[in-house]
Amino acid sequence: MDPVLLARIQFALTVGFHFIFPPLSIGLAWLLVIIEAIGWKRNDETYVMLGNFFGKILGLIFAMGVATGIVMEFQFGTNWAEYSKFVGDVFGAPLAAEGIFAFFLESTFLGLYIFGRNKVSKGVHWFSILMVAIGATISAFWILVANSWQQTPAGYVIKNGRAELIDFWAAVFNPSTLPRFFHTFLASLISGAFLMIGISAYLILNNKETDAAKKSLKLALIFGFIVSVLQLFPSGHEHGQQVARTQPEKFAAIQGLYTSKSKAPIAIFAIPFDNPPELKVPIEIPGLLSWLAFGDINAKIKGINEFPDDEIPPLFLTFVSYHNMVLLGIYFILITALGTYYLWKKKLWNKTRLLKIYVWSIPLPVIACELGWIAAEVGRQPWIVYKLLKTSDAASITVSSGEILFSIILFGIIYLFLFSLFLYVLIKKMKHGPEPLNSQEALI
Repeated sequence: MDPVLLARIQFALTVGFHFIFPPLSIGLAWLLVIIEAIGWKRNDETYVMLGNFFGKILGLIFAMGVATGIVMEFQFGTNWAEYSKFVGDVFGAPLAAEGIFAFFLESTFLGLYIFGRNKVSKGVHWFSILMVAIGATISAFWILVANSWQQTPAGYVIKNGRAELIDFWAAVFNPSTLPRFFHTFLASLISGAFLMIGISAYLILNNKETDAAKKSLKLALIFGFIVSVLQLFPSGHEHGQQVARTQPEKFAAIQGLYTSKSKAPIAIFAIPFDNPPELKVPIEIPGLLSWLAFGDINAKIKGINEFPDDEIPPLFLTFVSYHNMVLLGIYFILITALGTYYLWKKKLWNKTRLLKIYVWSIPLPVIACELGWIAAEVGRQPWIVYKLLKTSDAASITVSSGEILFSIILFGIIYLFLFSLFLYVLIKKMKHGPEPLNSQEALI
């Protein structure tokens, strides 16, 4: 088998598995900042209990994120040595910043948050979860700086066959960094909200600490509705406009626009085919894509037909992953809006079917994150660094396909074991529910 294809599969497996956990930890950390603040300021034992319960779940998710993230960085040197040579001068800075400024902040204060309850003052304890949330967010920012530079490189010169950094801030704030960061950050908040919504709904359905579960469900539901709406507009809209401006072939691929058009339609539904590129049974709204991309219904958008054959990304996967991500985004708005409506009408606690849907919806935001990542990364192909270095030229030339295949099988077995263990512990904690605090502990 092709060693480059195997190296890509191995990296996709590693990153895809790791990417399950950071969105959950970022979103849950910010919700805990709110819960712990209410518990502290109101001296409310119920919120302290919720903080204690969801804080343990945050610790579990954080541990999984660390364990799965370490492998990823080693792969740059093993399977992607040519890539590391080319971008090492640029790529090293954001990764170092992530480790020094963000990971240490996050991990240090997470220990204080989990083990410091009732041992430090309430103000210090709340400050610790705030630092965890800020550290996790900064960590995501620097990782996205590195990824965004690959999508829209800036602040560099090519010297001696490699990219060298000449403007640090131009590289950091390259054209796609901020749209990509805010889009991913909001996706993380949605992931954390749906985790709390689903677990709270499960506790209510099973009559476990229902008063506390109703409070966490109410908080996460309203929070989830707000961030889901913001994810669609302005975040998703602005990110889409940025892709249309800076990576037009990716934009054409994810939108299924295979020939250039003025008044370009947006495809609500279609079945894409790669060869020849065409959409079967399309349901389209004329002109809407032109208007969304450039604010002009008559704007011309380049189709796939205007790009060289060897620079066209895979069409089926980009279209399907992007459109399913959007579909899930609309689902998040509708399902949280429905719950908020019933909450306002004071009927939510009796809506058993809706509560069950919330439980089963826990993994959907993470799936949406994975689909968005697939659309972004596959849509960048054949480039590993856009217009500078092709993926086929970035792989290590000394690693055999047999060695990579063996490592894929080994990683697959390890990840399956880790994920099974994660689900076992998470479900066990859900079934156990929050542990009631005695009033003396709560008031320390």
